Amino acid sequence: MSAAWSSEALWLLTGGAAFAAGVLNAIAGGGSFLTFPALVFAGVPPLAANATSAMAVSPGYLGSTWGFRAELKALPKSLLRKEVTIAALGGLIGAGLLLLTPAKVFSGLVPWLLLVATALFAAGPWLAKGNSGQGQPAWRLPGLLLVAVYGGYFNGGLGILLMALYTLTGESRLNTVNALKNLNSFVLSLLSVLAFALAGAIVWPQAIWMMALATAGGWVGARLAKRLPVRWVRWMVIATGLVMSAIFFSRM
Repeated sequence: MSAAWSSEALWLLTGGAAFAAGVLNAIAGGGSFLTFPALVFAGVPPLAANATSAMAVSPGYLGSTWGFRAELKALPKSLLRKEVTIAALGGLIGAGLLLLTPAKVFSGLVPWLLLVATALFAAGPWLAKGNSGQGQPAWRLPGLLLVAVYGGYFNGGLGILLMALYTLTGESRLNTVNALKNLNSFVLSLLSVLAFALAGAIVWPQAIWMMALATAGGWVGARLAKRLPVRWVRWMVIATGLVMSAIFFSRM
């Protein structure tokens, strides 16, 4: 598909996708729906595209975590240590599973993963409606491990899963939910990206180029977040996810 495009056009495509992903992640999430397909379109094999996409969007999590440092400081340190450890473990397990998955099998899973991630994103407001139970149920930490494994394997929809997990396990403070989501997303992404790097799965020229533009997009998105209706952006992300899913299904 990318053969008809010039090298310069493909660099502009991946850079534009990374910038837009940074904007989307700052406003509503879903940036991986742009970076992953753009890399595949540019000729990067799906497994390497997934690893490179995870690398490209990872810097944004650190900035988001810093923005919620006050909420994190208010939480018990013992809880944060447990959750960070579990998120790191899950990220490593997910990355390991990805690296062990044969390329042909992963290519067949891609459209389904995109479709599931889109469905999770679309269901986000309904999932976050709330179940503010008393205390923390026993399944919160095992649930976090499962979500972290998914995030290490395929980043799409990770934020929605984490927000749903915290809301359904009794956390009613939205800022605290966002703080925990961003912290654990950063930790598990950092560990999974390190695993991908050590395994040689990341395409570095595109990764560095896209990281820079995704970071710039996040800076712009943080300002747009106060002006654009989130509902509009959410529908754009959902439409993008459905279109990308359909394209990848058609190529199976």
